[in-house]
Amino acid sequence: MQIRFWRTGLILMMLLVWIIPGRVYAADSNWNKVVDQIENTLQQALKTYVNGDVAEAKTQVNNAYYGPYESGQMEKAVKYNISSKRNAIIEEEFRQIRKAMTAGASEADVKQRMSELVSMLRDDAQTLSKSSSGPFGLFLSSFGIILREGIEAILVIAAIIAYLIKSGNQDKVRVIYQSALFALGASALTAIGLKYLFNISGASQENLEGITMLIAVVVLFSVSFWLIGKADAKRWKNYIEGKVQTSVTSGNTLTLWLAAFLAVYREGAETVLFYQALVTGQDRAGVSMIGFGFLGGAVALVAVFLIIRYGSMRVPLKPFFIGTSILMYYLAFMFAGEAITELQAGQMISASTIPGFPVIGLLGIYPTVESLVAQGILLVATAIGFVWYALSSRRSAAVAGGKRKAG
Repeated sequence: MQIRFWRTGLILMMLLVWIIPGRVYAADSNWNKVVDQIENTLQQALKTYVNGDVAEAKTQVNNAYYGPYESGQMEKAVKYNISSKRNAIIEEEFRQIRKAMTAGASEADVKQRMSELVSMLRDDAQTLSKSSSGPFGLFLSSFGIILREGIEAILVIAAIIAYLIKSGNQDKVRVIYQSALFALGASALTAIGLKYLFNISGASQENLEGITMLIAVVVLFSVSFWLIGKADAKRWKNYIEGKVQTSVTSGNTLTLWLAAFLAVYREGAETVLFYQALVTGQDRAGVSMIGFGFLGGAVALVAVFLIIRYGSMRVPLKPFFIGTSILMYYLAFMFAGEAITELQAGQMISASTIPGFPVIGLLGIYPTVESLVAQGILLVATAIGFVWYALSSRRSAAVAGGKRKAG
């Protein structure tokens, strides 16, 4: 009954996070001004293209995306308040305009594409403007941002801590806490540096986020597979007796430290930037409501952490290890798709769109060949790993059976 209650509570908390997303408002809630800036920049790009300077025209299209659309927070507002699918469609429209210019499309074709994009953005601006940005709206926005951005990091950290306790290495838990605190400080410094100290372009910021997420994919996948390999009780007992003290003290502690660090760092910097945008232009009452929302979301995150931290102690060893492994693999799979999408937005890698392919935000699935290939590689690696694990288990069982017969 206790296990069932723990699982039910965790599922409800996860649903709460996804049903109530963090909303991102402009300070004046007038999204049409952002669209006006995008339209003006696109018109400049069209004139430049007609004059024959294709490279500069494509740069101006990028400026429309990285400037008003991204820096003006409309990208995040569309993604969180409307849908990830809608944001992916908008990003694809920007890409198609650049591709049309590269292909030497006619002025009429490029102009039509720009008009369609602006029309879509006007519709989105109207949808976003319906969201109230009054006191309660600001509270919900602040509450949703910290809750949504923090949940993935909390899940990873709580699972790692539970693993250390189950393995008899409770004294190493402080290392994970230190990693999380270090990541919080590093993410805040990064966000402040990107905004105030370094003149980093929108493309560079997208690429930085993408690279960080790819590193997180590697770490989460390796930890996930390592845990599934220890799900068998006999294997775990042998591991504890023979290797755990040395491994946890050295390599595996570093791996787990890095997993915790990346989980917090990835979300932390973006969260700071969200709140910077949310606070800008607000009066004292508005800032107070944002603060209350932040505190409320932080309390909810603590509740999530406590549910996993203490609820997981009541779960038998094998289900716990398998469940933790699946969670980390899910995050790695989702991050892989999102990382490639970020790198495509930063134009570090190409984007080959698959028309009509669905966008599934919860799984990080986007309609480009490159993102699907990355996730496919992860699936193939998993299949190979499970085959290796099955063969290894059979060999171990055969060796054990031979020893029993010989004895």
